Amino acid sequence: MSAVRDVRSAALLTAGLLIFVACPKPPQLGDPIRGLTAAQRTQFDAGRPIFDSVFTAATGLGPLFNGTGCATCHAQPVSGGGGVITEIHASAVLPNGFCDPLADRGGPVFQQQFTAALRDALGIDSEPIPAGADRATRTTPDVFGFGFLDAVPEETILALADPDDRDGDGISGRVNRFFDGRVGRFGRKALVPTLAEFNEGAFQIEQGVTVPNIPDEGTVAGQPIPPGVDPLPEPELDAERVALTDAFTRFLAPPAPMKLSRQAREGRAHFAEIGCAKCHTPTLRTGDHPIRAFANREVTAYTDLLLHDMGAELADICLGLVAGRSEFRTEPLMGLRHAARFLHDGRAPTIEAAILLHGGEASSSRDAFQALTPAQREAILAFLNSL
Repeated sequence: MSAVRDVRSAALLTAGLLIFVACPKPPQLGDPIRGLTAAQRTQFDAGRPIFDSVFTAATGLGPLFNGTGCATCHAQPVSGGGGVITEIHASAVLPNGFCDPLADRGGPVFQQQFTAALRDALGIDSEPIPAGADRATRTTPDVFGFGFLDAVPEETILALADPDDRDGDGISGRVNRFFDGRVGRFGRKALVPTLAEFNEGAFQIEQGVTVPNIPDEGTVAGQPIPPGVDPLPEPELDAERVALTDAFTRFLAPPAPMKLSRQAREGRAHFAEIGCAKCHTPTLRTGDHPIRAFANREVTAYTDLLLHDMGAELADICLGLVAGRSEFRTEPLMGLRHAARFLHDGRAPTIEAAILLHGGEASSSRDAFQALTPAQREAILAFLNSL
């Protein structure tokens, strides 16, 4: 009998070890996704110091900018996270209904900082916004898991859309379109189609650092940048460093949800029951992908990447070919517990405050949340704070 017990004990130990090996701990915040090749992991590691670097006028900063580096905005609680900077966007709806991004006058992002050389040349310290334009403020979101959002097939986003509310549930998610007609998915109005374009645009728009695909410094409210204030030739960042920065952001793992308590499990059920999951789709699936780590994977993103009307109280600017003033892309909730400010402009200090500011298509879910018992509302908040 002793020998039998020893054999059984050994078998149980072996099985336990196999389970441990087969189920490694999820990535920590700021770690890369699992399944990268050695070369891809090297790219991720090489991209981090570029993401964390601080540009100066001598190394390409400005002449207009909002931050001195990627991590100036994306640093909390680690590189790739959110930040404290709030920036200014503006656009205008023309009489024919067309959304003018004010690109010929410096928009849609109006930089709030200048290099000393540009300030001395023009005597101003922020980019003026055209009179009569609609204005918006934007906080900095985290970029964790954005590589997975980039890998979601366009067909999946289109299939989730219901612009005419054919199912009659009051939810009519719409696809936004970039200026060339492509399906958008990144940004608070889902304007930018791909992560690579999102990253390249951030270098030029947010830091004033030109890259090979965007070699133009732009203008100051539509006026040419005065000669002599930008000492470096364009592009100021070469293609290799752009690609490494892209690899870092692309391979950043989404925050792993916490193990759910009984209260949080109840909250997840209530979250679905009151209709929140109709827009905050719990999971999205990627398709075939040249990077194996992204191929046919499920990501717990809690977004449909679509535009939804959030009501007049939150309305600010139009953007792209579709997004109206009150329409916003469903915010991904992965990593929500690491956020410090909520909604697109940071006006909500807590998750509950953000829920109560939902309007438009989300009004029924907001009202249903308010109608819950205090214990049920606390359960939903416990669930959201586990993401």
